[in-house]
Amino acid sequence: MGRWLRAADHMPDQVLCSTARRARETWQLAAAGLEADPPVEFAGGVYEASAERLLDLIRRIRPAVATLLVVGHDPSLPELAVMLAAFPGRRLSDAASAAALERMRAKFPTAAVAVLEFNAKWDQLAPAAARLSCFVTPRDLAAPGKPGRPTA
Repeated sequence: MGRWLRAADHMPDQVLCSTARRARETWQLAAAGLEADPPVEFAGGVYEASAERLLDLIRRIRPAVATLLVVGHDPSLPELAVMLAAFPGRRLSDAASAAALERMRAKFPTAAVAVLEFNAKWDQLAPAAARLSCFVTPRDLAAPGKPGRPTA
C-alpha cells in the first residue's frame, strides 16, 4: 500500500499510528513502499478508540500537516471514514465517490486505504465534511483493472 500511496501522490506529511503490534507492522510495511520517512506519532489512544475519539485525535494535528495517514483498527477506523464521507440523505454527486463509499461500507479490509479530502483545518474536521476521493484495498492492487490500481 505504501507503493500505491507514493504512485498516487498521497504521501503523508505525518502518520498517526496505534501502538498495537499489528498496526506498527502495517505501518512498517507501508513505510518501506513509501520510500519516505514522515514523522510518526505512536498513540496508545488509537487502539480502543471509538470513531469519535479518533476524530478528536485528528483534530489535534498541527495545521502545517497537509496529508495525514492514520493507521488504526476495525471497527473505529472504517466507521470514522464512513462518518467523514457520508451524510444521511445526501446523494453524492460524484459517481466514483458514491461507488467507493459503498465498497468501503461493505468491507474495509486490513491495510485498505480511504483517501478523504477536505478544505479546512484539522480542528474543523467534522462528520460529513470530507469527500471520499478513492478507496483502495490490497486485493485491488493485486488484480489488473481494479479500482485504484496505479498506472505505470
